[in-house]
Amino acid sequence: MICPRCRHPKTGVLYESPVQGVWTVFQCESCLYTWRTTEPPRRSDPEYYPPAFRLNPDSLEHAEAIPPVPDLAAGNR
Repeated sequence: MICPRCRHPKTGVLYESPVQGVWTVFQCESCLYTWRTTEPPRRSDPEYYPPAFRLNPDSLEHAEAIPPVPDLAAGNR
């Protein structure tokens, strides 16, 4: 199985449904995209994943892992 979003060849099972065989959640080892087996093809099949939302694996090394969270002043909540 390859990742629908970045087409990386390494994905793994993240979770299995409590009821065997109902659904499985996969996660890409490269871009961390996750999807269930019950998702429509536009979310789970690389051939139907929207090109506008695809990631280029070469650009992932320059992406921030976690976006910064701005400090909140006591009066700005």
